[in-house]
Amino acid sequence: MRATYRAVLHGNRLEWRDEQPETFPPDREVEVFVTILDNPDSSTTARTRGAAMAAHLDRLAAAGGPGSFGDAAEWERDTRQERSLPHRDS
Repeated sequence: MRATYRAVLHGNRLEWRDEQPETFPPDREVEVFVTILDNPDSSTTARTRGAAMAAHLDRLAAAGGPGSFGDAAEWERDTRQERSLPHRDS
């Protein structure tokens, strides 16, 4: 089973957060996978995603919003397949 630990990467050094892994001898190599959770240099990407989300919301609002899709409870009743339960009257 793989162990997961939180850390912050500073250059070529990991600074452990919360629980730390056991101490390994300095001559032992440990293979790790690093997933970048937050990239502070990606403000352009965030702005692009925000603009795309705003455009989608504008289209939804122009179509009349969620109410334009009709009554959700009525749709569910119309599309749901009822099945008879054992030992029950219909």
